[in-house]
Amino acid sequence: METIWSNMLFGIILTILTYQAGIWINQKVKSPLANPLLLSIIFCVIIMKLLHISYDDYMEGGRVINMLIGPATAVIGLSVFRQRKVLQKEFVPIIAGSLGACICSMGSVWILGNLLGLDKTMTVSMFPKSVTTAIALDVSVQLNGMKAITLMAVIMTGVLGSVICPALVRLLHLKDPVATGVAMGSTSHAAGTARAMEMGEIQGAVSGVCIGVAGLLTALIAVFL
Repeated sequence: METIWSNMLFGIILTILTYQAGIWINQKVKSPLANPLLLSIIFCVIIMKLLHISYDDYMEGGRVINMLIGPATAVIGLSVFRQRKVLQKEFVPIIAGSLGACICSMGSVWILGNLLGLDKTMTVSMFPKSVTTAIALDVSVQLNGMKAITLMAVIMTGVLGSVICPALVRLLHLKDPVATGVAMGSTSHAAGTARAMEMGEIQGAVSGVCIGVAGLLTALIAVFL
């Protein structure tokens, strides 16, 4: 059986099947908590635990899935191009909203870190949790943080953001698609942007731009920490 688990196709098939199961449940339940990405992660973890499959074995195929993140993210560029006039018109709100989100994100980590008595290394590792992985890991290294902690914080933030943000948008009666896009892109990066694209092309385009803007602003803020 170990030969099967370590085969590259196993990780790929497991990821696809669990995600499809998440989509099916989401369509049946119609709840923000039934997010396909969240359910896929939960199903993968349960199956790996029950069958005693190591993370390294799973990642033989998981690395192939990771390779597709770049091209999938690049697709957002099409929505950005289509909505370029909206982005030009809303340039100042997008920058201001992204800056506010970065300050709130990093500030909340610092406050909670001190309240919970976390050491400096743990705290700074979670500072870049709301930006895309590539930038977050570089910022973590710059701050002498732990890359493993940063990666986990980024994943959790993205997944939770994609689950919670749509519910908050409805709860707060947020009608402006630009504001929705800024909120999702500057706090929950690619996962939030994927969800924003489902809500509308303007939301997806603005969210896609905010991934880069929030990443750049976070890196600049980190210089002064």
